[in-house]
Amino acid sequence: MKKIVIFDMDGTLIDSKKDITISVNYVRKTNHNLPPLSEEFIVDAINKEVRNLPKLFYNTEIYEEKDRILFEKHYKEQCIEHPYLYEGVQEMLERLHVKGVKLSVATNAPTQFALTMLEHLHVADLFDMIVGADKVQASKPHPDMIHKILNFYNYDAKKDKAWMVGDNSKDIKSAHNAGIEAIFAAWGFSAHGTHSVVVKDPKEIVDIVLQ
Repeated sequence: MKKIVIFDMDGTLIDSKKDITISVNYVRKTNHNLPPLSEEFIVDAINKEVRNLPKLFYNTEIYEEKDRILFEKHYKEQCIEHPYLYEGVQEMLERLHVKGVKLSVATNAPTQFALTMLEHLHVADLFDMIVGADKVQASKPHPDMIHKILNFYNYDAKKDKAWMVGDNSKDIKSAHNAGIEAIFAAWGFSAHGTHSVVVKDPKEIVDIVLQ
């Protein structure tokens, strides 16, 4: 029996809010001459289940190409300035890896940023796949990313076990939509989850998966 754990990245494995905020505010100032937003506002906006991020961030109805290009150019350098792994995450990943658990990442961030950040934090090698929104037709809560990863492992629902670990409703719904179990991580961007399985410390994931 294979055991597979798929992790969200931002707000689950790593705290990246400072650099996201810096890059969003850079675009706001450069392209729109708008005042800066707080980290709290930006994190709350990102985690909303239904939202129009271009409107919230740049006061535009759609994500304009000039904003996307400038954000990605700036964030490519900015994204490794301040991110850090949440306490206990590296130990949790290493313990699962040693026990033969298959580990992957499914993030709504572009794959290039995820790879850059996880390599910078010296954990990229623990994952078999790192899948960003650019690698699938639809991002979470659509199950495309999870299906892509499960297919890579030749997952068999009748004999294998798989979990999605994330910090917001999109992660939980993507797990439900893919027919796998979900674990809500309450140490990251969202402290409160309504899901039935809520963990407050990464070591709890080890206990759940290895039991």
